[in-house]
Amino acid sequence: MEILLWLVPPAVVAAVAMAWASWLGREGRGEVDREVAVRRMGAAMERGHRATYAAPPREPDRSTGVAVRPSRRAS
Repeated sequence: MEILLWLVPPAVVAAVAMAWASWLGREGRGEVDREVAVRRMGAAMERGHRATYAAPPREPDRSTGVAVRPSRRAS
């Protein structure tokens, strides 16, 4: 039985951590009123957002399905 005494401190720490996490995650902390949330969402949806991309759009490939070598210039 003495060999299991080393398990007591980690078990106590785990129990305290679980109690702390359950206290922080309890329902009702930081809850926003439903009407306020609806107003915020309506305001966000009214704003016009355009999608912006980091890279410019690629031009479509003009492939005809036929492999053509580039013409050589006459020197």
